[in-house]
Amino acid sequence: MNSMNEKLKAFEELLHIMDELRDKCPWDKKQTLESLRNLTIEETYELADAILDDDLEEIKKELGDLLLHVVFYSKIGSEKNSFDIADVMKGISDKLVFRHPHVFGEVKVNSADEVVENWEELKRKEGHRSVLAGVPKSLPAMIKANRVQEKVRAVGFDWDKRNQVWDKVKEELLELETEIENNDADKIESEFGDLLFSVVNAARLYNVDPETALEKTNRKFINRFMILEDETLHKGRELKDMSLSEMNEIWEFAKKKE
Repeated sequence: MNSMNEKLKAFEELLHIMDELRDKCPWDKKQTLESLRNLTIEETYELADAILDDDLEEIKKELGDLLLHVVFYSKIGSEKNSFDIADVMKGISDKLVFRHPHVFGEVKVNSADEVVENWEELKRKEGHRSVLAGVPKSLPAMIKANRVQEKVRAVGFDWDKRNQVWDKVKEELLELETEIENNDADKIESEFGDLLFSVVNAARLYNVDPETALEKTNRKFINRFMILEDETLHKGRELKDMSLSEMNEIWEFAKKKE
């Protein structure tokens, strides 16, 4: 692995390259904080894909793309005389030290849960009036639900025993079935939301990340369906002309093929 001097030299080189690009490249010169936003979101999802694929080489490349964005935003900030990369790094360093008194101070902790509880208390000292104040509004709904539940757990708002959550899931399912029978579209949507929120809660309590679990199921379904399509073509058939039982037979074959 690289030495500290090599790491610092590599980072310095990236900063110089960014200066050159901002000064001489027509595309880089026209970018703004807002124009970079969607690109940053895309890069974040590409990193997330690489992580799920456990592709370390791709993870390295995607981290580079994200690091470039951090440097780019900081360069624009310096042009506005607001902040530069040193301010960004000093800010996160100060925050890390402040929020880890069990590492850089005298506080003692016995578990990761206690660390999270201390974080929420420290955030309130920083001026956060609500433990939910730091949850981004634009997070995807499932990730947001999980983060909200994790944060309120840190202040003790949680089930005494995790198996209690299944009563809540069943309750929400029954309420959804009732509204489906009543055929009330608005209430059906609301109860679907409540049911999904309770299922996310159950996943959290059983140490399952719901976003990752669902994405793995998405990929599994896509893979099986593509096998179904391929096998259908090999038979000289089209899916629209096949019965459900015929498709299910190939579906079971796809499951075994995995």
